[in-house]
Amino acid sequence: MTQTGGAAKLRIGELLVSRGLISNEQLEQALARQQREGGPLGHIILSSHMVGTLDFYDALTDHFRRGRIGDLLVEKGMLSEEKLTEAIYIQGEWGSRLGDIILAKGWVSPYAMGQTLADHFDKPHVDLMQNRPDIRLLDRSKLSVYSEKLFMPWRREGGLLKVAVVDVTPELLKLVDETVGEPFDFIVTSKFDIIWLLQEIGGSYYSEKAVHELANALPQYSASEVFTSKQLLFLFVWMTLSVIVLAIWPIPSLVILNLSISLFLFLNFGLRMVLGWVGGEKHFDQFVTDEEVLALDDRDLPVYTVLLPMFHEAATLPNIAQALRTLDYPLSKLDIKLILEQEDDETINAAKELGLEGIFEIIRVPESLPQTKPKACNYALHFSRGELATIYDGEDAPEPDQLKKAVIAFRKSPANTAVIQGRLNYFNVAENWLTRMFTMEYSLWFDFYLPALDALHIPIPLGGTSNHFKMDILREMGGWDPYNVTEDCDLGVRLTQAGHRVGVMNSTTFEEANNSIPNWIRQRSRWLKGYMQSYLVHMRTPIKLYGELGHVGFWGFQFFIGGTIVSALLTPVLFLMYILWLVTSTMVFDPYFPSFVLYITLFNLLVANGMLVYLFMLSGFKRRYFGLIPWALTVPFYWVLQSWAGYKGLWQLIHNPFYWEKTHHGLTTFEVTHDVTAGQPGKPKV
Repeated sequence: MTQTGGAAKLRIGELLVSRGLISNEQLEQALARQQREGGPLGHIILSSHMVGTLDFYDALTDHFRRGRIGDLLVEKGMLSEEKLTEAIYIQGEWGSRLGDIILAKGWVSPYAMGQTLADHFDKPHVDLMQNRPDIRLLDRSKLSVYSEKLFMPWRREGGLLKVAVVDVTPELLKLVDETVGEPFDFIVTSKFDIIWLLQEIGGSYYSEKAVHELANALPQYSASEVFTSKQLLFLFVWMTLSVIVLAIWPIPSLVILNLSISLFLFLNFGLRMVLGWVGGEKHFDQFVTDEEVLALDDRDLPVYTVLLPMFHEAATLPNIAQALRTLDYPLSKLDIKLILEQEDDETINAAKELGLEGIFEIIRVPESLPQTKPKACNYALHFSRGELATIYDGEDAPEPDQLKKAVIAFRKSPANTAVIQGRLNYFNVAENWLTRMFTMEYSLWFDFYLPALDALHIPIPLGGTSNHFKMDILREMGGWDPYNVTEDCDLGVRLTQAGHRVGVMNSTTFEEANNSIPNWIRQRSRWLKGYMQSYLVHMRTPIKLYGELGHVGFWGFQFFIGGTIVSALLTPVLFLMYILWLVTSTMVFDPYFPSFVLYITLFNLLVANGMLVYLFMLSGFKRRYFGLIPWALTVPFYWVLQSWAGYKGLWQLIHNPFYWEKTHHGLTTFEVTHDVTAGQPGKPKV
């Protein structure tokens, strides 16, 4: 080996002799061959099979660790002594390798780091975009391994397989040895070269897996079939019998129908009151304490993948990038994926122009149907390297310590916990009536309902963001259903069915509440359509579902998921009947509402709806948004909007089930300052 790296290097032959891996005679033979044929000494030793590949690189990487990459970068003038000193200090706090810290801080480019590695190991530093690999050497079944671990077979030269790597560690080289199954040597390249090249070469493979993996492996959980033949048959038989019964016994049939609806709504209201009562327990707000976060040792934290799916959101990219940079988590342990659609040149170019640090990676999702967020996230999973993973949206502002709280929450939770859901709320609370109602609804949902569902072992419909996963379980489940437009709700139920626990934690991510009714309708109709999809999927085998969820879980699913759908669809019908009766004093409804049905209906109308208004008030009180409390009296108008969205979602379920209706962000019309570290933690300042 040459002395390119300065005094920090030893000749590779002398190093191997000193470790007893080869003899002096073998070294002399290798040197003689080098004089005759030329080429690196290490390549000659490997191709002559004088030493095993792993033993060879174990010796080399151990020596490299002692030589410290920081010294090499300073020697080359790529890093200042001051930065090296700071990096060494940070290393003591974070427990990461020095090179990872330097890259995460953006002090040295990945390209320059690759050059330094290549020089030290006396290997070529190759631009894969210019010196492309021999794609015949790529094993299609191992593309996911290549993309996750950042290596790939490059070319075959001098009797050895050359493998392109981004980093050189004993663990990686052992994996390469197991994957390629033959003697190999390596060349060094940039991780972005491997990421972009694998997407170009294997895009169809990753895309096919992203779309079809769940449907192929577990078709019973895929929403790609909206209505199964059994469900259509059941619906046909039920409607036929209903028409016959209604024709023969019109009044008793309608009385039974009204009674059934009234009882269902009564129980639905009852469940929500129980959830409000249980979820109001103070211990849910202290599941992870600030003291536990402060006591956490950064050196013990795992690598965390952050999935950031975006579509035509170039304007919000700088804000979310800054929010992720300022997370209270070692930057060197963040693996951030900017998941962008291939045709979204605007956002891709904006990401490139920002000059983001090496922890940010652009994942371009090829154009294919369905064009949905879950499909994009499934695609990015093939490139993800974290032990834990979370999803954020482009307009999100998570509390800085959220990732640490998630780590602690997993450690405090039962071993079968697969996902921890963070709380969601809004930073433009008081912009207009709609944002006020949306904020109270989200506060009720995430601060009361979800903790109670967790406590009662009822399946939790996850939120679309700030859900934190164990990566191995997420992959085991086949990721998200790309055909379900509320993939979060579906996955929460699937995980529960599979015996995993879905938990919640007391950390909030702030988003932008919709301030436009048409935009809100687009978003809410998609959510309700997705709830319908999820209900249809998981009710394909109701007896099996009952056995998997148990009594409380099954009926909780019926009333929380099913009840949300039914309430949205029935609210305008019941309101119109009541208004018609109130205005005209008509007696046309009297035969269909005998006294026992009428009393239940009036209870639902006056008492139950009144208690739901009270829950909205309570949600504002818990978040200390006291100015929102009087607005809770206008909740019935908000329910009318929900019904509008519900019928739109039902129409789309029949005519365009997989269409992902885009919600536009960045519509806030006044300046909002969001500081979760000042004043009251977790409260936006407007």
